Amino acid sequence: MHSIVASGAALNARTLQRELTGLLPEARTVDGESTLELTTQGNDAPRLMSATVVEGDRLQAFQVAGESGPGFRAFLDGTQKSQVVCFVGSAPVVLGTVAAAVRDRRERRMHTWRTPLIEHNVYVPRAFLSPHAWATLERRLGDTLIDTTDGLPDIISHPYALRDAAFHRVQFRREGVERRLAEQWCADESDALFIDGGISGSEPVAVSSLTVGVVKSHRTLYAEGEALGTVLGLQYRQRSSVFRITSPKRTTVASWYLRIRNPDGHDPMWGLVRAEVAYPGPSRMADLGARADDVSRWILAEASPLALPDGRWDKMVYGVRDCEEFLRAIT
Repeated sequence: MHSIVASGAALNARTLQRELTGLLPEARTVDGESTLELTTQGNDAPRLMSATVVEGDRLQAFQVAGESGPGFRAFLDGTQKSQVVCFVGSAPVVLGTVAAAVRDRRERRMHTWRTPLIEHNVYVPRAFLSPHAWATLERRLGDTLIDTTDGLPDIISHPYALRDAAFHRVQFRREGVERRLAEQWCADESDALFIDGGISGSEPVAVSSLTVGVVKSHRTLYAEGEALGTVLGLQYRQRSSVFRITSPKRTTVASWYLRIRNPDGHDPMWGLVRAEVAYPGPSRMADLGARADDVSRWILAEASPLALPDGRWDKMVYGVRDCEEFLRAIT
């Protein structure tokens, strides 16, 4: 079976456009559109959720004392890019590229650990294509063709809804390559790994003593009422009490908020991150506060050098910035 998209091979959007318009005369190309990452709105509305505090009886602020020193050996992050290359009727055909890498710090220099993971796929809403058009694409694209309406029986034919469906499928694939690399690290290494984002989506990663997830976005804040005021009022080098995050579809983790930059003159989210680590067993609960302090010092140590010129530098650490620059260069 011939495939336009070779596994792991780079694919130019122009090449794909020419291929598809040759295969499907009804396809209409588009030019100059921004990537879906710039135009698609997230599904999650801002929300507040209460969480069970497991360090003390209420959520409060703690000063992270002591000298900050590096505790992470490596950093993991992923990227995605989603581009509409043409329309078949009202159905967008989206070229999606996802990648993930672990950058290993040795003697103050960054190296790539193992082989980065890169996937190129074409995302199409099968429910809004003719059987002939889908069969034609399937013959040419093989298993790189992904149906964005699979499992979504109620999706409407609005072009924006179909673009959103493609964007979220690409996002799911990006999370998948990140998870695979994190699980490889946990299976084969013995040093701490900084993961950009949460760790609860993979049980082997979430229960590992090697992984620390650092969340920069706060569409969901795990605090309400007085506790919310405490979180938003954290000062530089202060952390919140540790709390438990549970979900029916995810592994339970321990988490806390940490302020890694001076917030004076900025909005309440400035320099605010949320850390996730493995939730300890009953015999280790007494050590949870000390664990949070240790990991917080590691994170604070990574706040320098600044991750400029990235616009998210107040929450970004340089190791993650390095991952993103490396992935941008190879994709």
